[in-house]
Amino acid sequence: MAPEPKLSFLERVKTVVLGGSRNLYDQSVFHKVSLIAFFAWVGLGSDGISSSCYGPSEAFSSLGHYMYLGVFVALATAITIAVVSTSYSQIIELFPSGGGGYLVASKLLSPELGVVSGCALLVDYVLTITVSVASGADAVFSFLPKDWHQYRLAFAVFCVVLLVVLNLRGVKESVITLVPIFMFFVVSHAFVIIYALADHFFAIPVVAQATVDQVRDASTAFGWAGMLLIIMRAFSLGAGTYTGIEAVSNGLPVLREPRVATGKRTLRYLALSLAVTVVGLIAAYLLYEVHLVPGKTLNAVLFERITSTWLYPWGTIFVTVTLVSEAAILFVAAQTGFLDGPRVLANMAVDHWAPTKFSTLSDRLVTKNGVLYMGGAAIILMLLTGGRVSFLLVLYAVNVFITFALSQSGMVRHWWQVRAQQPGWRRKLLINGVGFVVTFAVLVAVVTIKFHQGGWITLFITGSLVTIAFLIRRHYRHVNWLLRRLNILVDVAKSSPGAEEGKPAPVFDAKAKTAVVLVNGFNGVGLHTLFNIIRLFSGVYKNFVFIQIGIVDAGNFKGVQEVERLEAKVQEDLDQYVEYMKKQGYYAERQWAVGTDVVYEVAKLAATIQERFPQAVFFGGQLVFEEDPVFSRWLHNYTVFAVQKRFYLQGIPFIILPIRVQREGQAPNGGRRPPRGAADKHAGVAGTH
Repeated sequence: MAPEPKLSFLERVKTVVLGGSRNLYDQSVFHKVSLIAFFAWVGLGSDGISSSCYGPSEAFSSLGHYMYLGVFVALATAITIAVVSTSYSQIIELFPSGGGGYLVASKLLSPELGVVSGCALLVDYVLTITVSVASGADAVFSFLPKDWHQYRLAFAVFCVVLLVVLNLRGVKESVITLVPIFMFFVVSHAFVIIYALADHFFAIPVVAQATVDQVRDASTAFGWAGMLLIIMRAFSLGAGTYTGIEAVSNGLPVLREPRVATGKRTLRYLALSLAVTVVGLIAAYLLYEVHLVPGKTLNAVLFERITSTWLYPWGTIFVTVTLVSEAAILFVAAQTGFLDGPRVLANMAVDHWAPTKFSTLSDRLVTKNGVLYMGGAAIILMLLTGGRVSFLLVLYAVNVFITFALSQSGMVRHWWQVRAQQPGWRRKLLINGVGFVVTFAVLVAVVTIKFHQGGWITLFITGSLVTIAFLIRRHYRHVNWLLRRLNILVDVAKSSPGAEEGKPAPVFDAKAKTAVVLVNGFNGVGLHTLFNIIRLFSGVYKNFVFIQIGIVDAGNFKGVQEVERLEAKVQEDLDQYVEYMKKQGYYAERQWAVGTDVVYEVAKLAATIQERFPQAVFFGGQLVFEEDPVFSRWLHNYTVFAVQKRFYLQGIPFIILPIRVQREGQAPNGGRRPPRGAADKHAGVAGTH
């Protein structure tokens, strides 16, 4: 067992704040980082539940004099929740390892439409974090003196940073700490809804008659189309309610096995709680004839009306505590963005629509770079908008319906294609067909209503992200095209003759000069580095040691079996290097590890290698491109430089050998671009770029 590398001061601080590394070989590690349905409801459903703090009130207030049309807004919301959640239940069944909008559209429609869905989700999840935290900050400062309001924006930014730290510790830790807040909110608001309906039960017929009267008045004044527009505008302002539905299917990888059953149970919890909360609150507004009061939220006015006849101080206590729970749940709601945003980004990175570094995991087995990106983007948006919730709501919930419509259309296409093999395909096609019609209609309505109010900003940002994603994909495909030239070295190595017959087998000599080569698979990049060592240092090195680190990332972090398969592939690659060098008359052996951090794992192995080979010198290859624009440096990891820096600090010799990749001459397949869908596996570990 290799000794643990000595931790720096910053690494020790990180361990204290974020926790120690998780053991990939622990059979229970995937159990420890997964969520049961209840915790998933908290982590993924809080986004939708929290929208009751601003969604129903914004929708109800926008109706103005025609507040009884809120009945239709509530019904439309409940129907939409039922349709979308039912259709997403089928997506969970079809994609048991995770079927978010990006994966569904990519697999069932096309990769290009998949990236549109993925970018739309990324923007929506950033807005989820920003809207939730900004609304929570407003709720908190509504209890504080006005002199303190100047610190509201700083407080909101601090809360985002705090959520980033919680999520860097791990999914389960970030959710469990928020359970008490979530449950108190659910219980208190359920009590409010039940109490309101029971206390004003005999007023329900009055509300029904008033609704009929307002329908007649509105249709006379504006026509049926005008009345429908009033209802749809109010509906669109509460559209943030639905973000959490997609989050469940996208978040399946963090759910407890059996994931399909857990996911469907979570979806039922979420759909029921969403529908009851939204319909219940709007009904309560109507029963108590609630109107906006300056300086107070509509919910605050409702709670005060309900408790106005209670004995002092119980009414005041209940209102205060319930409003505090609303402020707290809004911070909990930001978890949806932190749970699912990095996962979408990781999936896109695995497919090379985003920088590959976003697919890597930290030693806590979380997509660290994705969490940092989501938090950083939310902070920037918070600062640019001043945390104004009214403006953020205009930007919000446009994109989620892009994903809904694409996902549902993909499912419709799937059921039609497999109709000959799939029993009951008509019922399934009907469910997703209705889901497509509803979500596409809502998408058109929301975009039309919000576009000139600022919704165009959301579409512009999303379109810009899609453009960037296509440029990134093009860059990676071009790099892969260039790297394919090096793979001719694999054929050279495999066809190379062995040592002369009768020549003795290589013997281990600990005192001989030893070349330790960092590789990433048996490929042209690793062989180019090896051949350069032999060419430049002819006769110097008698021993060769090959190191490869199997990187566990978002693409293969699916269970202990996947880790074991990765382990076997690493050993197979290294065996080919060892066999080749032995055929050439050199002593050779292998060293390997599986982990999430190349630099850390190589440093662990280096100590053992130096004990066995005191004359060891470490080598790594680094690709150098003829055309290397500045932005491309952000797309590659340059791991060997990080390894070299760490080794130099420890006094370990490390030499980087450049691998120049040129465009001169004709490339494989006649100089044409590689065919669409060609493998792009060139992402960053030691010995690559």
